[in-house]
Amino acid sequence: MIYLDNGATSWPKPESVVEAVEKALRAPASPGRSGHKAAHAASRSVHRARKGIAKIFGVKDPERVAFTPNVTWAVNAALWGLGLKEGDHVLSGALEHNSTARPLRRLERGRGAAWERVDPGPDGILDPEEFRRRLRPETRLVVINHASNVTGALAPAREIKEAAGEVPILVDTAQTAGSVPLDDMGQWADFICFTGHKGLLGPTGTGGLCVKEGARFSPLAVGGSGSRSESLEHPDFLPDALEAGTHNTHGLAGLAAAAEFLLETGIDRIREHELALAELFMAGALQASGLRILGPQPGDRRRVATVSVTLEGYSSSDLARILEEGYGIMTRAGLHCAPLTHQACGSFPGGSVRFSFGYFNTFQEAEAAAGALREIAAKPRAAGLS
Repeated sequence: MIYLDNGATSWPKPESVVEAVEKALRAPASPGRSGHKAAHAASRSVHRARKGIAKIFGVKDPERVAFTPNVTWAVNAALWGLGLKEGDHVLSGALEHNSTARPLRRLERGRGAAWERVDPGPDGILDPEEFRRRLRPETRLVVINHASNVTGALAPAREIKEAAGEVPILVDTAQTAGSVPLDDMGQWADFICFTGHKGLLGPTGTGGLCVKEGARFSPLAVGGSGSRSESLEHPDFLPDALEAGTHNTHGLAGLAAAAEFLLETGIDRIREHELALAELFMAGALQASGLRILGPQPGDRRRVATVSVTLEGYSSSDLARILEEGYGIMTRAGLHCAPLTHQACGSFPGGSVRFSFGYFNTFQEAEAAAGALREIAAKPRAAGLS
């Protein structure tokens, strides 16, 4: 098996992550809910995860890192917590994943907030100056998908924030956290949304929201927190304000171990390896007749190691099936929960086949994937028609 679906979830996980999850599952107690030794140990495990994530994003105060079940929950917590209403204006890129596009559509229809999308250039990259031109007096938020989960295009998020000035920015780092150095993001991004199970190499069911000091918001959910139990009002301080209910303790134990692995390995090193894999793959894949790569082309470093392709004569589902059944290569076909991106790329509604490389992939696997595409393309086109 050649696993090239790291954009969906990374695999394999570091052994230290697996061990940390197992150890936490075998331990008693819930963090912040009791005063005995086991509860304190669980709390320390969660704090380790908070410190590790804070270091990855350059967030000075780990208490400003709040954990959620996933990045979608984090995005919703930020968008709905800001209290956007009729008359407010939100700017986003046109390459948004449904985890941000659907909440924004709901805000638009349910609360009357105006949602405007900025198209990328022909290379798939957003232009900060276009955001500057689209700002209005009523603009309350800028939302950026830091890297497209379809094309791999990397958004110039910091430059967009500079163009936006005092307008807060929300950055969805689902495809960049752990794969791209982000240790300055905490200094300028108002809301950083992340998921633990992709580039961060942690378990599923983990994610979170980093909130810049001074940001005002209301909790999306309230309830048990382990603090201020005497009051019927939910705590208004971080991280408790955004962490209603029991933590995913074993998942966060794994995330803590994953963060330590990333910091010890070096995210710069991880990025260079993954980019080299993508470059090798693209160079070989483009030799296949009728193949098209969506988004940034070979040699353009403004991307992550996610490459989506279409092949003339083959539906995306058929191509993915042939790759798995004939070559043992696991990819993802379709629209990738990102119809706006495929519309912008001209690949809607058929979608594409996505090859997403991770740190544990090898150059031999990248070459094998490119070779498989060349071999498939050389066969009669009718064989791939659905």
